[in-house]
Amino acid sequence: MRAPLSGAPPAATLRSLSLILLSLLLASAFCNPSLSSTTNSLSKDTSTSSLPPLSYQSLSSSTTSTPNSLTSNTTSQHVRFRKCLSRSASTPIPTQPPSASSISAPHQPIFILHPETFDHVQASIKCAGAWNLQIRTRSGGHDYASLSSISLSRKPFVVLDLAYLREITLAHDRAHIAMWVHAGATLGELYHSIEKLAPNHAFPAGLCPTVGVGGHISGGGFGTLVRKFGLAADNVIDALIVDQKGRILNRETMGEDLFWAIRGGGAASFCVVVSWKLRLVPIPYRVTVFTIQKTPDQNAIPLVYKWQYIAHRLPENLFIRVVMQRYVKKSRGKGKTGKNGPKTRINAQKKRGDGVTVEFNSLYLGNCSELKRIMDQWFPELGFSQANGTEISWIQSVLYFSGYKLGTSIKVLLDRKHVDHLSFKAKSDYLYRPIPEKGLRGIWKWLEKEEKAFAIIDPYGGKMEEIAEDETPFPHRAGSLYNIQYIVKWEGEGDEEKRKHEDWITGLYKYMVEFVSEKPRAAYLNYRDLDLGVNGGSGDYEEARGWGEKYFKGKFRRLAMVKAAVDGEDFFWNEQSIPVLKQ
Repeated sequence: MRAPLSGAPPAATLRSLSLILLSLLLASAFCNPSLSSTTNSLSKDTSTSSLPPLSYQSLSSSTTSTPNSLTSNTTSQHVRFRKCLSRSASTPIPTQPPSASSISAPHQPIFILHPETFDHVQASIKCAGAWNLQIRTRSGGHDYASLSSISLSRKPFVVLDLAYLREITLAHDRAHIAMWVHAGATLGELYHSIEKLAPNHAFPAGLCPTVGVGGHISGGGFGTLVRKFGLAADNVIDALIVDQKGRILNRETMGEDLFWAIRGGGAASFCVVVSWKLRLVPIPYRVTVFTIQKTPDQNAIPLVYKWQYIAHRLPENLFIRVVMQRYVKKSRGKGKTGKNGPKTRINAQKKRGDGVTVEFNSLYLGNCSELKRIMDQWFPELGFSQANGTEISWIQSVLYFSGYKLGTSIKVLLDRKHVDHLSFKAKSDYLYRPIPEKGLRGIWKWLEKEEKAFAIIDPYGGKMEEIAEDETPFPHRAGSLYNIQYIVKWEGEGDEEKRKHEDWITGLYKYMVEFVSEKPRAAYLNYRDLDLGVNGGSGDYEEARGWGEKYFKGKFRRLAMVKAAVDGEDFFWNEQSIPVLKQ
């Protein structure tokens, strides 16, 4: 059975490099796509897009003009690559024809390819390798550093946009209720398909429905079910990949070392994942959600302090995260629609005031009366009553945490476009011990300095403590109590405006050093942060340890050894790809 997916998927396009560097990423408060994923999108249906349609013409055509700035050798390389694709693929590969500006700009791809079949992916990799081009893979375009779309290197590269590889089917598996999900599908499409094909089941992954499953799962992937079922990567049964030789491999043929590496180690360093086989998890018919907001005069800081001591120890059916935030929404005049799209549930609450507030945001896998008993036992100070809770289906809880109003049709999960257009920067940390009240008040003071700033703290514990640390490359298991993400957003443009907000988040990050993990100061791969360091041209392992061990701790060395075994020539290179470590 195939999940019903309506409409052609949009394929993200690129703006100018100057705009990308000016405004690193575009995002909503908690659903943060890279800039490339929120520009105007391409579609086979040209009536829905003002941009040129994808071309199905033979790529061997020699009539495409090229800028005078390109050398004859470079031009020849491009032409031969296109001819190679035409010979190698069984059918033409949809492509966004390169413009003069995108060819001449070294930080942007010379082609954006939109494979519709695994054969297209194989041909793209073989031909890129044959003509010395790098590959960047994009499934949803939410890479925080836009590394799925742009490059800091001058080496020419192509982007594989997997948006057309989005089929979702039930898998034949005797041991599990499972699905095969192509890497270009979004989390929203996955969740919608589960509701249609496997009711009373779920998949433990992230909150943002427009995120692509390809990159999300390969970086770990956590959401509201993390304490009950672990990471998205923990629930992968099998995968289909295309390696640097252009071979399609599954778990058995790729080997356990590579299968280990792609589940939390960032698959883009090793291969192109084209499909995941996912174990679905059973879920109650009704779940309970609540959001309780507190202000300073309602003991917000003492409540956060108490929460830190219990949230990771609560029954694993209960997930309560904390969002500390200041969001000043500027008035745009009566009757006008803001450029940032519809208000989310969280943003709408800012009408209450412009100061810093705290939200306790929760999902409980059970009914409201059960939740009331647990809250009375563990966290009576919060003052939870049954009037605060709402019993809904799991799929409605997906919409709730995505910011939609209760009762919204689940069809919105099929919308791959993201409408919020604010620049943002984010960083992450891990907490091994609670932050003292004095430290929390310091965070509060930092948030007061910005108009749109957030500190989002997600609890682990539960299933995360039960899974062995070496089960996957994701190292933040027992002892990692909380993940914390700092976000700042802004509306203005220009280097000075950008620098002001980046200086703020850098200052907050420095302030937090005494409260967070150390040796190394850990970070989450899916919140990619180039401030931690980047690969040099030499691909040196020792040089890369500076940033690599922050993401992977002691697993970084094993990842580098797997890299040497499967991609010793470093074909799948990017600014934070795993380096080659040969014995």
